[in-house]
Amino acid sequence: MTPAPQTRGVAGPLMDLQHVDVRFGRVRALCGITLRIDPGERVALVGANGSGKSTLLRVLHGLVPVSDGACRTAAPQQQAMLFQRPHMLRTSAQNNVALGLWLRGKRWATARAQALAALQRVGLEAIALQNASTLSGGQQQRVALARAWALRPDVLLLDEPTSSLDPHAKREVESMMADFALGHALEGREQPMTMVFSSHNLGQVKRLASRVVYLEHGRLVADLPVHDFFNGPLPEAARLFVKGELV
Repeated sequence: MTPAPQTRGVAGPLMDLQHVDVRFGRVRALCGITLRIDPGERVALVGANGSGKSTLLRVLHGLVPVSDGACRTAAPQQQAMLFQRPHMLRTSAQNNVALGLWLRGKRWATARAQALAALQRVGLEAIALQNASTLSGGQQQRVALARAWALRPDVLLLDEPTSSLDPHAKREVESMMADFALGHALEGREQPMTMVFSSHNLGQVKRLASRVVYLEHGRLVADLPVHDFFNGPLPEAARLFVKGELV
């Protein structure tokens, strides 16, 4: 999980991509992506491996520059991103959470106190002093969620957050994602957190998303409300993906 820089943009959408291309050498990872994300949306990015989901998330978070087009982000805005395998520093879980707060200007004692509260929120207060690098994959993902919760982000970006977890850990992390997205975990918020996540788990997409974006070879092929995506007509590749016939 990393904090994104704040950037000034147009009023209205939190994120607005217009005809965005991303190239890595001769490889065109994203092709002409136009995408608007409004406050409070829960957007799932789906598609086969190599379709551009991770690259798109990194563009939204400011980690990958666009080669062509424009990516604008409303300000003021706080973002956090969770990766498929979160990086844990070789120190306690509490310190892993506190560091992000300290980098945002909190005094270390205050940051540690708020970090403990965040770990309590995700049910990990008992392992607060344990070296985070020794935790299970599910516990590390929950520590990463605690880091995000502590920063009070407006936008949470997640790249396949449960793909490497066992079924029990998947249910725990998914439950916390739902809690965060619906605004129950962020006291004093006027609206739910905006969430953009990639996933191959279509059941998870149905449960968590309000909108589904289907990518194919770096192109945005379908952008629909979740009900319409799973119940309405789709382009052929998206239809096969939903049926499980396109991996």
